Order: sequence, then structure tokens, then C-alpha cells
Amino acid sequence: MSINIKSIEAANRESRLNSITGYTGTVKDLVKKAQCGTLKNRERCFSQASNCSSGCAQGYLSSIVDAAIVNHGAIGCSADVIGETTGLKWGQNIRDWEKTNVKLINTNMTENSTVFGGKNKLREGIREAYRRFNPKAIFITTSCASAIIGDDVKAIADELEEEIKIPVVPVLCEGFRSKIWASGFDSAFHALLTRIVKSPRKKCPELINMIQFSGSGRKYITEILSNLGLVPQFGIPYSTIEQISRMSEAAATISVCGTLGSYFGNGLEQKYGVPYVKTIQPHGIKGMDSWLRELGKVVGKEKEVEDYIVKAKKEIKPELEDIRKKLKGKKAVVGMGPSFSHNYIRVLKELGIEVVWGISWHFDQHYDHGSVPESSIALSNRDKDIPISVCDGQNFEVLNLLNKIKPDLYISRHPGTTVWPTKMGIPSVMVADEYTAFGYRGIINFGYRIIDALENNSLAEELSKRIKLPYNPWWFKQDAFKFLEDETNYMKSI
Repeated sequence: MSINIKSIEAANRESRLNSITGYTGTVKDLVKKAQCGTLKNRERCFSQASNCSSGCAQGYLSSIVDAAIVNHGAIGCSADVIGETTGLKWGQNIRDWEKTNVKLINTNMTENSTVFGGKNKLREGIREAYRRFNPKAIFITTSCASAIIGDDVKAIADELEEEIKIPVVPVLCEGFRSKIWASGFDSAFHALLTRIVKSPRKKCPELINMIQFSGSGRKYITEILSNLGLVPQFGIPYSTIEQISRMSEAAATISVCGTLGSYFGNGLEQKYGVPYVKTIQPHGIKGMDSWLRELGKVVGKEKEVEDYIVKAKKEIKPELEDIRKKLKGKKAVVGMGPSFSHNYIRVLKELGIEVVWGISWHFDQHYDHGSVPESSIALSNRDKDIPISVCDGQNFEVLNLLNKIKPDLYISRHPGTTVWPTKMGIPSVMVADEYTAFGYRGIINFGYRIIDALENNSLAEELSKRIKLPYNPWWFKQDAFKFLEDETNYMKSI
């Protein structure tokens, strides 16, 4: 399915990618059904709170160096600013930049605004953002309130763009638009793709777009690509509007996360002919092997890639063998976003750890280039099947599973997701940085981190003795997927 570049909005993941948030079974079953078009979402009759897609859109756009955001919504919708500012300063810190807050203004929609309209508040917010921040572009992120009352955000954006002479770009990311928070990334990328990226002045055969989050691995990426005669162009976070506008000039686009990179990578390929490298993600050995080889094919650097792979794998071989000996026989549960979850199951196997259950917060049945996610296909091709489930951050399911499985280790991705396992006494590792386990050096560092978590688990042990969990013994006796429609009682097989 091609991306509708002419539309003002990105189609949500449910309609565009047939993404789901409810499933329990195995990876082979999941992939087979996705390939055959028979995979159905299983709704919950009960659900805990999850994230909002507007937070993903704002979090990504707020790190653009010379842009500002006007959040058109109630004041509560700007609570995301706390996390966005924290993320921004983390990225500034690893770059040795001056620490600043995000450049965001909330229009403070009130009851009057929802009755009589918030257009004047939006106009005032745009003018104030321009006066206060002097940005090169302003992004208007919508909210449930502004969408429900039908404020014509595009008309106001066009009006104010004529007045202040910089791009004023609507980003339609209101929370009710999608149950899948990653749709917010697509909304942000759609705005950039349709309004900021320009036609190439010239093509740069050595330039490679690198789509990432905070970008802590820039030095490592630069080193790897320099061995291939290539130069990375990191984005979108911590880029300027001018740099983003020139991303159409690159020879290829690569990504550290399939969920993050799919829309923009495929969009650049569709609109400007910049090839998007479609492969499993570069975590662990097989991931980096595949990632580099596919990039090499695209840019004609196959020999250079093979030479680098042989050298890099030889360097880590002794340490990797030692780590595998120490981790052999350990059992883990993984809970992450879909791209990271299915990639990290593979990484843990490379470290000698058996993953006894995999959890992803959602699952895209296919990416924008039409294929079932490559990381999921790679898992399904293994001899041993793996039980997996899909839940959008439903802690009551995760804790129930962990209580029944009792793994040696829990690996998760997002802040706060390792809190509950830790309180259960389970050693937990949070993969906050997208470059954790990245490539050949990364898997070694990740292995040592896991060993440390297993050997130094006194905090979790003490917490488990003193903290009362919010679920009583009755709940833990129930099927973990009690609230999924068409319950299959898959847990009986454990």
C-alpha cells in the first residue's frame, strides 16, 4: 500500500498496516496468519491505560533544533512536555550541547473553547511561538478536543504561514485517531515528508540517512560507514529544518527500528527514489550482518561490507563465547515494541539465553513496503517455535505471565516497564537506548549488562519482600488473557 502523500494526514496503522493490539499464540502462527491475511485483532473487554500517539509525534518533532510546536489542546495535553524535555536534554547531553527546554506552546483549550471554537487561541499560540522562539518552522499538533470540535487547523496554518513567512505545518495526531501510539511517529513523519523535505538539488552517493531516536551510537555508526566509504546523515532528532529538507539527496535510508523507520523510509523511496534498506534491525550479530549486507547491495559496497564483517566478528569472538558460557541455560521474557521485541528475542538467543515468551505492544501485519516485518519472519523461520502475545502495555497481562513463567530475567524497552517485574523479584533490564545491543560491540556490552543484572539482584529481592502488588492471589490464578475476546486458554501449554 503506497503512502498517500497528497493527504494532509497519515492513515493510522490499523487501517494502513492492519496493526493489532491483542493476540496470543506463537510466532509461527502470527506470521503465517499475517502472510495469509487471516490474522484478526482480539479486543479486550477491559483495558488499562496506554500511551497516546500525540506524545510520540511531539516527542519526535520537539527535538528538531530550530523548530517549535504549538499543541492545540487542553492544558493537560501538554503534560507530555515533561518527558519530551527529559528526552531532549538527554540527547543534548550526549552531544555536549547547551541544555534547553523544548520549544512548545499549548493553546490551553477550555470549556469556552470547546463550545465556541479554539481558532483564535491557535492563532495567538502560533504568533507567540514565532515571537518567542524565532523558529524555522512551526508544527501544530492536534488533540482530541480540537479534533472533536472540528477546528480547521489547516486553514489557520495556511493563514499564519502567509503572515510569518515560515512553514506552519499541521500534524494530525489526536489520541482517538489510533489505539497504536506508534501512529504518532507516522503523523510526524508525514508532516516532514509532505512539507519540509524538498526535491534534491543533487544526489550524494556517499550520504546515508540514519533514522533513529536519541542517537547515542553516532560515533560507532560513523566508524562503520567510514569503512565502507559512506557518511551518515542522522535524523530526525537533533537535526535542523535545513538538514531535514535535504534528506532526499541521500543514496539510501537505514533505520535502527522498523516501527520507527517504516513510514519515512518508504515515503522517501516512494516520493524521491531514495532506497529504504528493508531488513531485520541491526541488533546482535545476525541483525548487523543482514543490515550491512542489504545496505551494501543498495549502494554497491558488497566487498567492503564482507571485509568489515569478517574483521568485526573476529574481534568479539572470544568475549562472546565467554558470555555465552555464563548465560547458558537462563530463561527470559521479552516485552517491547514490535520491532525491538522480535529482534531482541533473536539477540538473547545469540547470547545463549532461551526466550520462553515474547511480548510486543502492538504488531504491524505488514510494513509500508508490503512485507510482514522482517524480524518476525526471521523468528518464524527458526526450528523452535516461540510463544508470544501482543498487548499495548497491559501490565495485568504481563505480571500474570511473569508470575506463571517465573523467568530468570525480564527485558523491556520503555521507561517504567521494568518496575513491576523488579517488585516481583525478577532481575530486569530496561533497554532505554536504541543502540543497546547494536551490532558487534553492542551485543558484548549488552551481555555484560545482563550478567551484572543477574549477579546483583539484591534490590529486586528486597523489594519483593516489602512491596504488596496491586493484584491479589485470585488474579494470578486466572488466565493471563482472561479479558481477550475469543479466549484460547493458551497458558495451559506452559
